[in-house]
Amino acid sequence: MSLRASSSVPFRLQRSELVVPGSNLGMIESAARSQADYVLLDCEDSVVSDKKDQARSNVISALNEIDWKQAGKTVSVRINGLESRHMYWDVCKIIEKAGDHIDTFLIPKVGSPEDVHAVEKLLSIALLDSGITRRVGLECLIETALGLVNVEAIARLSCATGSRLEALHFGVADFSANCQSRSLAIGETGHLWHPSLQRMLIACRAYGLRAIDGPYGDFSDAQGYIDIAKGAVAMGYEGKWAIHPAQVDLANQVMSPAIAEIEQARKILDALDQAQGSGQGAASLDGKMIDAASGKMAANIINKSLAIAEKSSA
Repeated sequence: MSLRASSSVPFRLQRSELVVPGSNLGMIESAARSQADYVLLDCEDSVVSDKKDQARSNVISALNEIDWKQAGKTVSVRINGLESRHMYWDVCKIIEKAGDHIDTFLIPKVGSPEDVHAVEKLLSIALLDSGITRRVGLECLIETALGLVNVEAIARLSCATGSRLEALHFGVADFSANCQSRSLAIGETGHLWHPSLQRMLIACRAYGLRAIDGPYGDFSDAQGYIDIAKGAVAMGYEGKWAIHPAQVDLANQVMSPAIAEIEQARKILDALDQAQGSGQGAASLDGKMIDAASGKMAANIINKSLAIAEKSSA
């Protein structure tokens, strides 16, 4: 029996995701010069209603005029929600005018698999109509109680033939509001949502998706951000949002294996190789037992460090 259903999600380094309002061209240009792995050009929550069309135009200009690949960035666009007329134009206009330069769309407030199907169908038609053959992926924000109830079914979409689904993000602010939490903080009370974060993570790992933690509102509180990010990475999350440039380096730092972790992982793999050479499946290292499961954990750290090193040398 397979330990995980088959999916064809491409690998993308996503330690830090810098969120930028589409209505602010200066911030978009600065984001391209940042150290973020991902830049999320936002057409939704950070843009007021009467600036939606201008934000979309700015995003199209930025996609076409900035060399995101040369800058070492994956570039994503958060479209408006399915309840908004702007969602249709976000997908169709951005693909029509800049579809060769976008990597993924992020769908907000996903509540069911049908939400993803609707955007995926629209996206596929827009790509076909524009004659664009490159792959454009989809990512989903889980930020409502309904989305969490259906998170396993949503994640399972990644196994469908031709699926575009790549990642799930935990949107803590809207999730808090939807659950009627008495907190007014954005992401600063991460312990409240530990079971929800864990459930989304398990759904991602079951179906091969990337798991990304959302925002931390107090961008002046570096230590608080680090603490929350450490909790997420300990669970298995591979990335976190940055709503301010000051948070990018913090995310990269926490989401990257430390030198000591990498060295210990190599020691584990070396010790297991020696044990296997002697016909043993387990070994003792630094007074602790290690076995095949230890090797898998160590391999995860080594693989992540190699991907980071590859990006740094590009």
